[in-house]
Amino acid sequence: MSGTSLDGLDGVLVRWHAGRTSFETLSRTSDAFDAALRRELLALNAPGADELHRAALAANRMSLQAAAVVEQLLHRAGVQRTEVAAIGLHGQTVRHRPGEFDGHGYTLQLHNASLLAERTGVDVVCDFRSRDVAAGGQGAPLVPAFHAGVFHDPSCDVAVLNLGGIANLTLLPAGGPIGGFDCGPANVLMDLWAQAHLGQAFDGDGAWAASGLVQPDLLGRWQAEPFFSKPAPKSTGRDLFSADWLHAVDLSGYRPQDVQASLCELTAWCVDEHLRRHLPQAARLWVCGGGALNADLMRRIERRFKAQGRSAAAVTSTQAAGLDPLDVEAAAFAWLAWRFLQREPGNVVGVTGARGPRILGALYPGAR
Repeated sequence: MSGTSLDGLDGVLVRWHAGRTSFETLSRTSDAFDAALRRELLALNAPGADELHRAALAANRMSLQAAAVVEQLLHRAGVQRTEVAAIGLHGQTVRHRPGEFDGHGYTLQLHNASLLAERTGVDVVCDFRSRDVAAGGQGAPLVPAFHAGVFHDPSCDVAVLNLGGIANLTLLPAGGPIGGFDCGPANVLMDLWAQAHLGQAFDGDGAWAASGLVQPDLLGRWQAEPFFSKPAPKSTGRDLFSADWLHAVDLSGYRPQDVQASLCELTAWCVDEHLRRHLPQAARLWVCGGGALNADLMRRIERRFKAQGRSAAAVTSTQAAGLDPLDVEAAAFAWLAWRFLQREPGNVVGVTGARGPRILGALYPGAR
């Protein structure tokens, strides 16, 4: 998995058991993108010169890096490639415009699955989102069905929050249907601001944001973004929450750390706002993704969760459930690949808005 934050590739090797989401993690690894590839992937999120050529070469580089990740996973687990049923390859999203332009829209994840299959000799399942979009859905989020199998609690309402570049929520009522949607920016804007003012890829542990003061007028202007009030199903990405969105407001009169604090508070607010609107009785919030490691962001979410009459202690990293917060998304796409091999649907119609359940993905056979 590589997400909106453009950090790099997260990989897990999992063995599925009899249950739909019963599994064990045999090995895990993360491999950061080098600075040049990260810059190119970021640039490819917007129109540019010779972008088809550049995108093809970036896809090659990513797939070669994915092959190295596969080798690391197999080596660490002592597993032979012939034992692996498939690789679930998400690719790097560079455009996500479901339903737009011609009534169908598109979603585009860069990868070269043929190259990955050739290098590893393992079947590759990829392009998970396109079929849902073709069926009238958002193509995102695709992880709620996986979350339901791992985190559902029949005794209380539970939510799962993924804090990647974008924040997305899975709603798991004790006795109701699964829900889920993107609710706004998570790390994407904070990372952009930290890179511009600290020269760092991200604000480690949220320490810089914690040193600033939230600016209510700035926060209020951002909260007026129409996406936040848009009803579900909905999804978003860098197509909306970009440097252009951030700088649409004049930030020159604010201390940089106060802007960072306000961006962090915006994420906490949009999570809380959507929870209050869609699952107000949620008794627990499981948090995964890189944002789960941001102590300042977690404190802000906990504070808002508690203000709604709930226990702040119920905001918990998925680590407490035995699943590393950096592994959840990768495990979810391994599960989607497994669903494809079983010829079983991977989407949740009530989440994406597709016309019906669909088998998600395309198969590139390995050279065994």
